[in-house]
Amino acid sequence: MKLRWSSFRCAFSGVLFLLKTQNHARWHALISGLVIIFAGWLQVSKMEWLILLGMMALVWVTETLNTAIEQTCDAITLEMNPMIGRAKDLAAGAVLIAALSACVIGALILAPRLWLFLFGQPR
Repeated sequence: MKLRWSSFRCAFSGVLFLLKTQNHARWHALISGLVIIFAGWLQVSKMEWLILLGMMALVWVTETLNTAIEQTCDAITLEMNPMIGRAKDLAAGAVLIAALSACVIGALILAPRLWLFLFGQPR
């Protein structure tokens, strides 16, 4: 099977567009980096790594799809349309649900280890 580099170029172009144009994506990048640093420093287990990386991926996927939906809606019309507004709100809501879930799960995994590091006793 021949590898199609143009497909990868298009995908990377999309990720670059996401990071250049979406403020929330830059926040996701910062927080993802911090989670990776803290998880490595606090020596989480392989299973916890899988969970953390899976949640980060979920946030990135929803943010990317949200941006794709917004771009598509804006290409259709820039006029106020309640159905397009609802579609954009739903897509943004999906990102919110994913991000809040990731925060809770990240805190459940990282907070006890951080507490133990800072105070030397289990919470």
